[in-house]
Amino acid sequence: MNDKTLHVGAPNIGDRELFHKYVDEIFDRRWLTNRGRLVQDFERELADYLGVKHCITMCNGTIALEIAIRALNLRGEVIVPSMTFIATAHALQWQEIKPVFCDIDPETYCIDPIEVERHITPNTTGILAVHLYGRPCDIERLQSIADKHDLNLLFDAAHAFGCSHQGQMIGNFGDCEVFSFHATKFFNTFEGGCIATNDDALAKKIRLMQNFGFQGMDNVGYIGTNGKMTEVAAAMGLTNLKSLPDFMEINKSNYNTYKTYISRIRGLKLMEFEDSETCNWQYLVLEVKSDYPLTRDELLNKLHSSNVLARRYFWPGCHNMEPYRSYQPNAKLLLRHTEEVAARILTLPTGTAVSRDDIDRVCNILKS
Repeated sequence: MNDKTLHVGAPNIGDRELFHKYVDEIFDRRWLTNRGRLVQDFERELADYLGVKHCITMCNGTIALEIAIRALNLRGEVIVPSMTFIATAHALQWQEIKPVFCDIDPETYCIDPIEVERHITPNTTGILAVHLYGRPCDIERLQSIADKHDLNLLFDAAHAFGCSHQGQMIGNFGDCEVFSFHATKFFNTFEGGCIATNDDALAKKIRLMQNFGFQGMDNVGYIGTNGKMTEVAAAMGLTNLKSLPDFMEINKSNYNTYKTYISRIRGLKLMEFEDSETCNWQYLVLEVKSDYPLTRDELLNKLHSSNVLARRYFWPGCHNMEPYRSYQPNAKLLLRHTEEVAARILTLPTGTAVSRDDIDRVCNILKS
C-alpha cells in the first residue's frame, strides 16, 4: 500500500541552486529587508510579467488586502462573496468595515453581479470580488456596477496569479488587485503577496502605507504599517518566477489526467477552465453530485483515511464562521447558491509534489 500523504497546496519549489545564489548575495550585501535590491528586482519582474504599471510587494496577502482597502478609503459596507477564504472578510472587519455577503453564480462559483446590485445601500463604498479558484469574475459587469454607483472595485486575486481575462493578465482590473504568494499557492515566496495597479496615485499611497508612511529618511508623511517583503522572500519569488512555466505545465498535465479519470465516474464533476485563456491550473475542484454513492463528507473521510488530504474549500462559507455568524445570523437566507456549492465540493491534491501514480491512486479511491 502507498502510504505517501498527499496534500492540497504542497509547495512548488524552483531551482535550489539559483535560490542559494540569491541568498549568498543577500548575506554579502548584509541587506535583509527595507526594499533591498532583490525586492526591487522582483517588483519589476512581476510588473513586467503581469503587464501592469505597479506591483508593490508585501509580507503576506492578508496585509496586502488590508492596505489596499485602507488606501481606497473604504468604510461602512463593502460587498464581498462568502465563498472565499476567511481572510477576505477579516481584512474588512479588522478595519471596522462591514462585509456584506453576496451570493455566487452556481456555474462559475464567483460573485454574482445581479446579486451585487441588490445589496447596494447608501452605506456601500466598494465591491471586493474574488477570482475564485483562478477563474476570473465577470469583471466588465462588476466594473459597470461600480461606475454606476460610484463605488471602488478591487479584486482578491489570491488564486489567480498567472491567469488572464480576455487576453489580459489578472492584475490589470479594478482599482487594484491583490495577490497572495503564500506557501500553499502554486507560486510562492514562502510567505508574501503584492498589490498590482495601474493607478499612479494609488500606488504611491500604498507604498507609503506599506512602510510606516516614510517619505524619505526621518520624514513620515502618512499613517502606515509594516507590510514590507523581506529579501529572502523576494529571492524565492525570483527563483520561482523562472520555474513558473514548468509549474503551470505540470498543473495542466495533472488536471487533464484527473479529468480523463473523473469524466468516467458517475456523480462526479471536475470544474473546468477556459482553454482560450492563460491559466495556472492551481485548483482541482471536484463537485460531488447527488447520484454519487457517497456524500461529499463521506468521500472526504474515505480520502483522508487513505492519506489523501483533500479539502472542503471553502466550506462552510464565511457567513457561517464567527464573528459573522453572530453579527449576521440571517445572512444564509440570501446565500442559497453559496450554501449549496460549499456543501458539495472538494479540492484534490496537485502540483509538483503529485506524480501520475499519485493521481492514479486518488482516482482509484474515487472509483471504488
